Amino acid sequence: MNIQIFGTKKCNDTKKAERFFKERGIKYQFVDMKEKGLSKGEFNAVAQANGGIENLLDPNCKDKDTLALIKYIAEEDKVEKILENQQVIKTPIVRNGKQSTVGYQPDVWKKWE
Repeated sequence: MNIQIFGTKKCNDTKKAERFFKERGIKYQFVDMKEKGLSKGEFNAVAQANGGIENLLDPNCKDKDTLALIKYIAEEDKVEKILENQQVIKTPIVRNGKQSTVGYQPDVWKKWE
């Protein structure tokens, strides 16, 4: 398994995801989205694996204005706007090769083992 956890240090769900893999002795790579976010390729792969861009957006994010803007701009501009404002993405994003999850989903991760 090649686990990557994309999240922020302050996000409780990200901390729970890290704990989930630590307790099972599974090595993972943590990527702080405040320092280095998702690349366009990674974002598209995660969006595809999770049923589209809409499923990656966090309805409870602090930046409601940007979230509203993203919902109403043209489809072709959405990815660029989200990549510029990654604080609207739900965390953690956990990747295992081509598989990925958005949010805290230990039931899915158990099947990866």
